[in-house]
Amino acid sequence: MIRNIQTIIPGIATSDGAGVKLRRSLGGQNQVRLDPFLMLDEFSSNDPNDYVAGFPAHPHRGFETVTYMLEGHMLHEDHLGNQGHLKTGGVQWMTAGRGIIHSEMPQQVSGAMRGFQLWINLPAKEKMKPAGYKDIQVEDIPKITLANGGSVKIIAGAYSHEDNAVQGPIQGITTAPLFLDIQLPPNTEFEQRIPKELNAFVYACEGELELGGPMMPAPKQAAIVLGDGDLLKARAGSVGAQFIVLAALPLHEPIVQYGPFVMNTRAEIEQAIDDYQNNRFVVS
Repeated sequence: MIRNIQTIIPGIATSDGAGVKLRRSLGGQNQVRLDPFLMLDEFSSNDPNDYVAGFPAHPHRGFETVTYMLEGHMLHEDHLGNQGHLKTGGVQWMTAGRGIIHSEMPQQVSGAMRGFQLWINLPAKEKMKPAGYKDIQVEDIPKITLANGGSVKIIAGAYSHEDNAVQGPIQGITTAPLFLDIQLPPNTEFEQRIPKELNAFVYACEGELELGGPMMPAPKQAAIVLGDGDLLKARAGSVGAQFIVLAALPLHEPIVQYGPFVMNTRAEIEQAIDDYQNNRFVVS
């Protein structure tokens, strides 16, 4: 059964950190989410005034953050002593768990900076696990060349290619996330099996894209939530297309969010605030 477009969540212009300009779709207006995905930000600018102030030190608790750098260079540092250079094509996968304080600062003062930051919820039983960080370089992300001349980068989960399942560098997460970056030449098609139990959405980055059966236009700069089914069908227009595919198991748990803290109850949020204000994150 083909997954058709169910809902379109436009990216809304906003800013975060120390004034970084971005577009927020999931987690934006009215905090519309797609369980277990909490938020998706796209940042894209050639103007250093839009990004150079970066994201100074700030806390998180209760979820995972995924930063995918399409173009640019940022430096991650956190209170656990981790340091990682996030460069073009690379990924930072950070588990906030019980608490982490980190910064993400641009290492450039000119040129383009483009990419995404995604927040994925953690199940209640894992929200207070130790924080962790994984720096994934572009050479560690499998890239498959398709018969039609397109390509698939596998960041998380697996992609079936010529009867082989090509595994991405991120595996073993409870929500079983799938994260693909697909590029298609003009007027070509793409199919991907997505288990029916996963919630899924697409974000069109460049070009012209249609989805579903029958095909419907997929707007850019929006989270395009897919309906029931187990097959994604996509077709690029006359100028080709680039898009990301994200899917994961829903948690079906209550969500209480207060800024950078995402827990299951108000009492847990109050505890997170108290722990941060009294420097108890640093014992993570």
